Amino acid sequence: MNTLFLRGSLLLGTLLLACACGKVTPPPDPPRPALTSILGASDESAAVSYSGEVRSRFETPLGFRIPGKIAARLVDAGAQVKAGDELARLDPADTALSAAAADAQLDLAAADVRRYRELRERNFVSQAALDAKETGFKAARAQADLARNQSSYTVLRADQAGVVEMVAAEVGQVVAAGQTVMRLARTDTPEVAVAIPESRMPEMRLLKTAEISLWADEQARYQGVLRELSPVADALTRTYAARVSIIDPDARVRLGMTANVKFLRNRNGATSGSRLSVPLTAIFQQERKPALWIVGADQTISLRPVTVSSYTETTAILDGGALAGERIVVAGVHKLSAGEKIKAVDQVPATASANASGNASVNTPVR
Repeated sequence: MNTLFLRGSLLLGTLLLACACGKVTPPPDPPRPALTSILGASDESAAVSYSGEVRSRFETPLGFRIPGKIAARLVDAGAQVKAGDELARLDPADTALSAAAADAQLDLAAADVRRYRELRERNFVSQAALDAKETGFKAARAQADLARNQSSYTVLRADQAGVVEMVAAEVGQVVAAGQTVMRLARTDTPEVAVAIPESRMPEMRLLKTAEISLWADEQARYQGVLRELSPVADALTRTYAARVSIIDPDARVRLGMTANVKFLRNRNGATSGSRLSVPLTAIFQQERKPALWIVGADQTISLRPVTVSSYTETTAILDGGALAGERIVVAGVHKLSAGEKIKAVDQVPATASANASGNASVNTPVR
């Protein structure tokens, strides 16, 4: 019995020892990827951006110079036209009758003038009577010319080359004189229409040059000049309308496109100092005060309070607390803790990340 007990204990101990040797300590979790950027690598504080729409500088509402019923519309919205092309026509019946009546009155006045001139040569009528007939003839000729002009006004023509942006009337519709029938825009004078908030008006008067990029093609970049700035705010949006001319546009610029206009603050007297800016997503609130996650040389992060002088739509302008060249975390700041090690991932432009979306890594940066 004792021998069996000793053999069983020995076997159990052997099994326990084998199980203990088989246990392997799991490796520590790898550092989490975090999106980071270098302070001062791109001076966003020296620029302010606005989204706008590509418009033509010359957008002309077209309408008939006389009232009437539209008999034909010869173009649709989006049509390319040249100067002198017919766009629409009115029913010419009434103007034709008016022209015929005016021509008849002119013929009668001309006959009266000829007869009175002959009578005056024989002294059968006074000079005053002849002058009255001469004046009546001139009035009838002017009335006939006016009637002929009225007849030509039944045809609406393009006064310049461009594209038909909008059509506001259809065949059969009765329109008044001057009523907008369609709008024509020149395609060789594109510019970007933007809305400026009230808080930015003082500095906007100092900003002139700008960089323009298209939302549909961020590789298309152009230089621009602030051409027009409204002195009065819009009653509904409380913003000031501005127009930025595009210098040397190409075929990629089309009317109606969405464009981004970036004004450089440090030009033409606008001052922003040498202060740094960070994305709003990089700001962490510590005891209701702004702070940044600073990435050390060993990828360890630490929280550092900073002073923010002002905020823009997308960035915060720093007044102290961080130095140019330091690496900060710009996304997922509320998921980090002090002393944690991360795997720094450099922030890339939106176009580059979109092009690489098909080859994305399994590890996703903290967001």
